[in-house]
Amino acid sequence: MSKVLTIVLLTSAAGCCIPLGGLIASFERIRPNWLEQEFRHFFIAFGGGILLGGVTIVLVPEGRASMADSVLVIPVILAGGLSFFVVERVLGLRRREAPQLMGMILDYLPEAIALGGLVALDSSVAPLLALLIGLQNLPEGFNAYRELISLNGSGRKNTLLFMSALVIIGPAAGLSGFFFLSDHPSVLGAIMLYASGGVLYLIFQDIAPQSRLNKHWAPPLGAVLGFCVALLSEILITQA
Repeated sequence: MSKVLTIVLLTSAAGCCIPLGGLIASFERIRPNWLEQEFRHFFIAFGGGILLGGVTIVLVPEGRASMADSVLVIPVILAGGLSFFVVERVLGLRRREAPQLMGMILDYLPEAIALGGLVALDSSVAPLLALLIGLQNLPEGFNAYRELISLNGSGRKNTLLFMSALVIIGPAAGLSGFFFLSDHPSVLGAIMLYASGGVLYLIFQDIAPQSRLNKHWAPPLGAVLGFCVALLSEILITQA
Protein backbone atom coordinates (compact mmCIF):
# COMPACT_ATOMS: atom_id res chain seq x y z
CA MET A 1 0.00 0.00 0.00
CA SER A 2 1.37 3.42 -0.95
CA LYS A 3 2.05 5.98 1.73
CA VAL A 4 -0.41 8.43 0.18
CA LEU A 5 -3.20 5.87 0.31
CA THR A 6 -2.23 4.98 3.88
CA ILE A 7 -2.52 8.62 4.93
CA VAL A 8 -5.89 9.05 3.20
CA LEU A 9 -7.28 5.91 4.83
CA LEU A 10 -5.95 6.67 8.31
CA THR A 11 -7.03 10.32 8.37
CA SER A 12 -10.42 9.56 6.79
CA ALA A 13 -11.12 6.81 9.31
CA ALA A 14 -10.20 9.14 12.16
CA GLY A 15 -12.30 11.95 10.68
CA CYS A 16 -15.37 9.77 10.18
CA CYS A 17 -15.61 9.55 13.96
CA ILE A 18 -16.74 13.21 13.94
CA PRO A 19 -20.11 12.64 12.22
CA LEU A 20 -20.39 9.26 13.96
CA GLY A 21 -20.25 11.04 17.32
CA GLY A 22 -22.82 13.51 16.03
CA LEU A 23 -25.06 10.68 14.89
CA ILE A 24 -24.96 9.11 18.35
CA ALA A 25 -25.82 12.49 19.88
CA SER A 26 -28.74 12.96 17.46
CA PHE A 27 -30.71 10.08 18.90
CA GLU A 28 -33.61 10.87 21.17
CA ARG A 29 -32.65 12.03 24.61
CA ILE A 30 -31.97 9.34 27.17
CA ARG A 31 -34.40 8.95 30.01
CA PRO A 32 -34.28 9.45 32.90
CA ASN A 33 -32.57 12.84 32.75
CA TRP A 34 -29.85 11.91 35.25
CA LEU A 35 -28.74 9.05 32.99
CA GLU A 36 -28.37 11.44 30.06
CA GLN A 37 -26.27 13.79 32.18
CA GLU A 38 -24.07 10.92 33.32
CA PHE A 39 -23.60 9.73 29.74
CA ARG A 40 -22.76 13.22 28.48
CA HIS A 41 -20.25 13.84 31.26
CA PHE A 42 -18.72 10.42 30.63
CA PHE A 43 -18.18 11.31 26.97
CA ILE A 44 -16.64 14.64 27.93
CA ALA A 45 -14.29 12.94 30.40
CA PHE A 46 -13.48 10.19 27.91
CA GLY A 47 -12.53 12.76 25.29
CA GLY A 48 -10.36 14.59 27.80
CA GLY A 49 -8.59 11.37 28.72
CA ILE A 50 -7.91 10.53 25.08
CA LEU A 51 -6.62 14.05 24.41
CA LEU A 52 -4.27 13.86 27.40
CA GLY A 53 -3.17 10.39 26.32
CA GLY A 54 -2.43 11.63 22.80
CA VAL A 55 -0.30 14.43 24.22
CA THR A 56 1.70 12.31 26.66
CA ILE A 57 2.00 9.10 24.62
CA VAL A 58 2.54 10.39 21.07
CA LEU A 59 2.69 14.13 20.46
CA VAL A 60 5.16 15.24 23.12
CA PRO A 61 7.54 12.23 22.93
CA GLU A 62 7.61 12.27 19.12
CA GLY A 63 7.86 16.05 19.01
CA ARG A 64 10.74 16.10 21.45
CA ALA A 65 12.58 13.40 19.52
CA SER A 66 12.13 15.28 16.25
CA MET A 67 13.57 18.42 17.85
CA ALA A 68 16.43 16.49 19.48
CA ASP A 69 15.15 17.24 23.01
CA SER A 70 15.97 20.90 22.59
CA VAL A 71 14.73 23.32 25.24
CA LEU A 72 12.95 25.06 22.35
CA VAL A 73 10.14 22.57 22.89
CA ILE A 74 9.00 24.71 25.82
CA PRO A 75 8.25 27.96 23.92
CA VAL A 76 6.61 25.94 21.15
CA ILE A 77 4.19 24.28 23.60
CA LEU A 78 3.51 27.63 25.25
CA ALA A 79 2.84 29.18 21.84
CA GLY A 80 0.26 26.48 21.16
CA GLY A 81 -1.56 27.15 24.42
CA LEU A 82 -1.49 30.92 23.92
CA SER A 83 -2.69 30.64 20.32
CA PHE A 84 -5.69 28.53 21.28
CA PHE A 85 -6.46 31.01 24.04
CA VAL A 86 -6.35 33.94 21.60
CA VAL A 87 -8.62 32.17 19.10
CA GLU A 88 -11.15 31.36 21.81
CA ARG A 89 -11.11 34.92 23.13
CA VAL A 90 -11.64 36.37 19.65
CA LEU A 91 -14.55 34.02 19.00
CA GLY A 92 -16.03 34.81 22.40
CA LEU A 93 -15.79 38.57 21.94
CA ARG A 94 -17.54 38.25 18.59
CA ARG A 95 -20.24 36.11 20.19
CA ARG A 96 -19.36 33.15 18.04
CA GLU A 97 -17.93 31.04 20.80
CA ALA A 98 -18.41 27.33 20.17
CA PRO A 99 -15.72 25.70 22.29
CA GLN A 100 -16.47 22.08 21.47
CA LEU A 101 -16.50 22.65 17.69
CA MET A 102 -13.49 24.96 17.84
CA GLY A 103 -11.53 22.56 19.99
CA MET A 104 -12.33 19.64 17.71
CA ILE A 105 -11.11 21.46 14.59
CA LEU A 106 -8.07 23.06 16.22
CA ASP A 107 -6.67 19.80 17.53
CA TYR A 108 -7.77 17.69 14.53
CA LEU A 109 -5.91 19.85 12.00
CA PRO A 110 -2.35 19.82 13.42
CA GLU A 111 -2.67 16.20 14.52
CA ALA A 112 -3.63 15.17 10.99
CA ILE A 113 -0.64 17.13 9.63
CA ALA A 114 1.59 15.33 12.13
CA LEU A 115 0.08 11.99 11.14
CA GLY A 116 0.96 12.59 7.49
CA GLY A 117 4.51 13.49 8.46
CA LEU A 118 4.87 10.41 10.65
CA VAL A 119 3.74 8.14 7.80
CA ALA A 120 6.31 9.80 5.54
CA LEU A 121 8.99 9.05 8.13
CA ASP A 122 7.82 5.42 8.48
CA SER A 123 7.11 5.98 12.16
CA SER A 124 5.67 2.98 13.96
CA VAL A 125 3.41 5.23 16.07
CA ALA A 126 1.47 6.60 13.08
CA PRO A 127 -1.37 4.02 13.39
CA LEU A 128 -1.52 4.70 17.14
CA LEU A 129 -1.87 8.44 16.53
CA ALA A 130 -4.64 7.76 13.98
CA LEU A 131 -6.46 5.61 16.54
CA LEU A 132 -6.16 8.28 19.23
CA ILE A 133 -7.39 10.99 16.83
CA GLY A 134 -10.42 8.88 15.98
CA LEU A 135 -11.18 8.07 19.60
CA GLN A 136 -11.02 11.73 20.59
CA ASN A 137 -13.10 12.82 17.57
CA LEU A 138 -15.94 10.54 18.67
CA PRO A 139 -16.80 12.32 21.95
CA GLU A 140 -15.85 15.69 20.48
CA GLY A 141 -18.29 15.07 17.62
CA PHE A 142 -20.95 14.08 20.14
CA ASN A 143 -20.53 17.27 22.13
CA ALA A 144 -20.11 19.47 19.05
CA TYR A 145 -23.44 18.22 17.68
CA ARG A 146 -25.27 19.12 20.88
CA GLU A 147 -23.52 22.49 20.87
CA LEU A 148 -24.42 23.28 17.25
CA ILE A 149 -28.04 22.28 17.74
CA SER A 150 -28.38 24.53 20.78
CA LEU A 151 -26.52 27.49 19.24
CA ASN A 152 -28.00 27.85 15.78
CA GLY A 153 -31.07 25.66 15.89
CA SER A 154 -30.12 23.80 12.71
CA GLY A 155 -31.93 20.58 11.99
CA ARG A 156 -30.48 17.13 12.51
CA LYS A 157 -29.78 16.52 8.82
CA ASN A 158 -28.03 19.83 8.14
CA THR A 159 -25.90 19.56 11.26
CA LEU A 160 -24.77 16.02 10.41
CA LEU A 161 -24.02 17.06 6.82
CA PHE A 162 -21.88 19.92 8.10
CA MET A 163 -20.02 17.60 10.46
CA SER A 164 -19.50 15.08 7.64
CA ALA A 165 -17.91 17.81 5.54
CA LEU A 166 -15.29 18.28 8.27
CA VAL A 167 -13.90 14.81 7.53
CA ILE A 168 -12.05 16.17 4.48
CA ILE A 169 -9.86 18.27 6.80
CA GLY A 170 -8.00 15.12 7.82
CA PRO A 171 -6.82 13.84 4.42
CA ALA A 172 -6.03 17.36 3.22
CA ALA A 173 -3.94 18.12 6.31
CA GLY A 174 -2.32 14.68 6.32
CA LEU A 175 -1.23 14.94 2.70
CA SER A 176 0.19 18.41 3.29
CA GLY A 177 2.27 16.98 6.13
CA PHE A 178 3.42 14.16 3.87
CA PHE A 179 4.48 16.31 0.94
CA PHE A 180 5.88 19.31 2.79
CA LEU A 181 7.24 18.00 6.10
CA SER A 182 8.79 14.63 5.31
CA ASP A 183 12.17 16.34 4.80
CA HIS A 184 11.77 18.65 7.79
CA PRO A 185 11.43 16.49 10.93
CA SER A 186 12.12 19.43 13.23
CA VAL A 187 9.18 21.35 11.77
CA LEU A 188 7.01 18.27 12.13
CA GLY A 189 8.08 17.99 15.75
CA ALA A 190 7.26 21.65 16.34
CA ILE A 191 3.75 21.12 14.95
CA MET A 192 3.18 18.18 17.28
CA LEU A 193 4.37 20.18 20.27
CA TYR A 194 2.33 23.22 19.22
CA ALA A 195 -0.75 20.99 19.05
CA SER A 196 0.13 19.61 22.49
CA GLY A 197 0.05 23.08 24.05
CA GLY A 198 -3.30 23.81 22.44
CA VAL A 199 -4.77 20.49 23.53
CA LEU A 200 -3.61 21.04 27.11
CA TYR A 201 -5.30 24.43 27.10
CA LEU A 202 -8.55 22.97 25.78
CA ILE A 203 -8.53 20.14 28.33
CA PHE A 204 -8.44 22.53 31.27
CA GLN A 205 -10.60 25.21 29.65
CA ASP A 206 -13.50 23.26 28.19
CA ILE A 207 -13.20 19.63 29.29
CA ALA A 208 -12.42 20.27 32.94
CA PRO A 209 -14.86 23.14 33.61
CA GLN A 210 -14.55 22.72 37.36
CA SER A 211 -11.16 24.41 37.11
CA ARG A 212 -12.63 27.66 35.76
CA LEU A 213 -12.80 31.00 37.51
CA ASN A 214 -14.64 34.18 36.49
CA LYS A 215 -11.51 35.09 34.53
CA HIS A 216 -11.62 31.57 33.13
CA TRP A 217 -8.58 31.81 30.87
CA ALA A 218 -6.10 31.93 33.76
CA PRO A 219 -6.34 28.31 35.05
CA PRO A 220 -5.95 26.61 31.64
CA LEU A 221 -3.01 28.82 30.74
CA GLY A 222 -1.54 28.01 34.13
CA ALA A 223 -1.95 24.31 33.35
CA VAL A 224 -0.01 24.70 30.10
CA LEU A 225 2.74 26.58 31.95
CA GLY A 226 2.83 23.95 34.70
CA PHE A 227 3.20 21.18 32.17
CA CYS A 228 6.05 23.07 30.51
CA VAL A 229 7.82 23.57 33.85
CA ALA A 230 7.69 19.83 34.52
CA LEU A 231 8.85 19.03 31.00
CA LEU A 232 11.71 21.54 31.17
CA SER A 233 12.86 20.04 34.46
CA GLU A 234 12.91 16.57 32.94
CA ILE A 235 14.84 17.77 29.87
CA LEU A 236 17.46 19.56 31.97
CA ILE A 237 17.90 16.54 34.25
CA THR A 238 18.33 14.06 31.37
CA GLN A 239 20.83 16.35 29.63
CA ALA A 240 22.90 16.97 32.76
